[in-house]
Amino acid sequence: MSQPIDENAVRPERGKAGPLKTVFVSLMIMLVGIALIWLIFKTEPTATRKDTARETAMLVDVQSVSRGRFTPTVEVMGQVVPAREVTLGSRVGGEVIHQADAFTPGRRVEEGAELLRIDPADYEAALQQQRSELQQAKADLELEQGQQAVARQEFELLGEDIEAVNDALILREPQLKQANARVAGAEAALRQAELDLARTRVRSPFPAQVLSREVTLGSQVSAGQSLGRLVGTRQYWVEATVPLSKLRWLAFAADPDSPGASVNLHHDTVWPAGQTRTAQLTQLVGELDGNARMARVLITVDDPLALGEAEGKPPLILGAFVRAEIEGRPLDDVVRLERNLVRRNNTVWVMEERQLAIRDVEIAFRDDDYAYVRSGLESGDQVITNELSSVVSGARLRLEGDGNE
Repeated sequence: MSQPIDENAVRPERGKAGPLKTVFVSLMIMLVGIALIWLIFKTEPTATRKDTARETAMLVDVQSVSRGRFTPTVEVMGQVVPAREVTLGSRVGGEVIHQADAFTPGRRVEEGAELLRIDPADYEAALQQQRSELQQAKADLELEQGQQAVARQEFELLGEDIEAVNDALILREPQLKQANARVAGAEAALRQAELDLARTRVRSPFPAQVLSREVTLGSQVSAGQSLGRLVGTRQYWVEATVPLSKLRWLAFAADPDSPGASVNLHHDTVWPAGQTRTAQLTQLVGELDGNARMARVLITVDDPLALGEAEGKPPLILGAFVRAEIEGRPLDDVVRLERNLVRRNNTVWVMEERQLAIRDVEIAFRDDDYAYVRSGLESGDQVITNELSSVVSGARLRLEGDGNE
């Protein structure tokens, strides 16, 4: 009989070789790492003191400034309002028998253009009656003048002296005065009748745009009744509010014939890009705005609808809010900087001999774009225009074109 074979007795011992192999691989990796680190340190460039100073200097952009005469701008918001506005009222009563096509909201009418016509029949009859009464009064006057001449002749034939009082009575002077008064009254009544007839034709008092119409063909109107609303087209106003602190920088017109400060108007959401209108600062209204407690000013715009000299410019719309850039009084011997270049606490960063200098400045005026520096900067100073990561007086600076130093 064959003996059973013990498999465990003939299986080789494989567990002893595994740990040795792992140790060997780890040792090789560590040796390779040590060799690489040594190589890196061996080949690293040596930094000199000069290169280190250039590397740590902050890169800046600068702008050279100069002192001079500059004109600031005061920017405000204003509303377009009519400079001349009228509500047409009927001077006489009657039926509207004619209406002009131009008498429609939005249409423009010339000065003297007929807008409405009221039935003139009653006023023509009244005129004819007054003419007749005038002729009668003139005839009565002629008769009285003849009677006065006869009385004078009779008085002269008597050849007697009569007191002055009796003289006036004998010569019929009171009767002559009455006749003259009746003629004057008849002439006045005739003129009134002529006026009433002329007023049956309602005309535009000036070049205007029709904003509203309250009657139409066939309407019965009475004296004093409103017929419509017109605004003049020669000028509009922009009524703006200005902070009280900025009033002293504005130059108003000394009289109606002299121009005030120049103004540029912008209607950013309506007009094409870059389109503006020029105007003049006219008047300070002697009342504060009730809500904002700011001063009210009037800006005059000629030819607001661009019908004449301003042809090609965008028209103004009544009631619209526009942005107005008012030219202020000139400032002499100041430096003009962009507003963002004036840093915290009214300081400016300046490059002096490649080092940072922090200057305290006195601001004469600020508008929406610029600050006008009265003191603290001189012509030729190089103002730093970019932001810096650290702001320390005396820090080293460099420009883009600087070479190795």
